[in-house]
Amino acid sequence: MYWVMGSTILLGMGMLLRRALGLGSRVRGRAPLVDARQKWFCESMAEEVQCRSEILASSLNDAIEELQAGHCENASDLLGLAEAEWAAVAEILSGILKGVTDSLPLARIAIPVRSLAPDLFRSDVMRDYLRLHELVDQFLFRTKLRFHLQIKILRHAVDILTVDFRSGTPKNRLSPVFSLALWDRLDRDYHDFDLIAKKTILALVKFMSWLPASAASDLVAELRPLLDHGVRSVIH
Repeated sequence: MYWVMGSTILLGMGMLLRRALGLGSRVRGRAPLVDARQKWFCESMAEEVQCRSEILASSLNDAIEELQAGHCENASDLLGLAEAEWAAVAEILSGILKGVTDSLPLARIAIPVRSLAPDLFRSDVMRDYLRLHELVDQFLFRTKLRFHLQIKILRHAVDILTVDFRSGTPKNRLSPVFSLALWDRLDRDYHDFDLIAKKTILALVKFMSWLPASAASDLVAELRPLLDHGVRSVIH
């Protein structure tokens, strides 16, 4: 008899605590990506970012090989191409994340959001930055707040990685001096930048499915200029 009463009390307290923490609030009928144009847009954006990221990686690797071989002028040209592609990807990612942030009040977020784990990243700047947000993330129980924090982290990650990459590139590109530590730093920055790019595209796809149809169309219209001069994607 006593264990029945105790179980009932604990169940009641658990339900009240769950409601107080916002864990029991759910949005019914999560809107899927039913609009073919919105789906096409997300796929085109993903292809654009992936293609530019591959060009960036190839240029960076080729620059390292040319520098090791003593072809400093070729290495300089390839490094310049890598920096240009990095800037192009950073502009796209920043635009996506800004658009998501602006549309966040209209979203109906219905599923849990995974936090960004520092162990997934290799650069010192990203690991140090993410450790600062681990404690905050643990105390955010509402899905919308956690997603907002994730978008904020992604936006800042694009900026700090871009700054670190630019500061790490050789100032004198025609110098024959090769620093393994320097190129290892650039390689780590690229790894994390590519991971941030994938996380951003994933966030966009999820977020689009959480928006009402009209808001999703507005977001597509806002982000469409990012693809106007794309290397692969053409939105008609």
